[in-house]
Amino acid sequence: MNKTDTILLSTAYLAPFQYYCKLISYQNIYIEAVENYTKQSYRNRCNILSANGLLSLSIPVNKTDNLKVYTKDIRIDYNSRWPLIHQRAIESAYRSSPFYIYYADDIIPLFEKKFEFLLDFNTEFQNIVTELIGIKINVKFTSDFKKVENTDFDDFTDLISPKSSKQKPDNTFHCVSYYQVFEQKFGFIPNLSILDLLFNMGPSTIDVLNSCISKT
Repeated sequence: MNKTDTILLSTAYLAPFQYYCKLISYQNIYIEAVENYTKQSYRNRCNILSANGLLSLSIPVNKTDNLKVYTKDIRIDYNSRWPLIHQRAIESAYRSSPFYIYYADDIIPLFEKKFEFLLDFNTEFQNIVTELIGIKINVKFTSDFKKVENTDFDDFTDLISPKSSKQKPDNTFHCVSYYQVFEQKFGFIPNLSILDLLFNMGPSTIDVLNSCISKT
């Protein structure tokens, strides 16, 4: 059971579905925009399941002379062809999934748009995905570090992480299995990008998310 009605999350690139469980569990959602940007996190990384196994896709960001930069000020680096690489990787991994054909036209074209800031890019993806899932969420961005309108909140800014050293037990989340294209080859892989759940389960995505939310 959630401690409060309000949660603080980091921004995330095609976040894992644990993150989306949080989006549907809380009435008030805040995205931390003025934290010092953290590298090697879901802020610019997502994990999908390809024919060769777990594949991590990372968005390159512009390096800065300042050691500390707010997340809202992080700019995307387009000097490489990463949008095309990510697009092709997703297509290759999920084109044989049951629902790829229904959602690809909403997801794939976003890679052809150029966003200056990582936060804007992630937000656009999140808006599209929540619409496809059929959920409405109330999202705001912080203007002061970990300040959320003078109310108590649950802080998950760093607890949902690709690094096992940063992960902590989450008694409000219990990962359940669902169909995955390459499950017979690799076994079920938990907590992948929301795209894995969406392309494999389609309209049942919301049901899977709800079943992963612990009520106790």
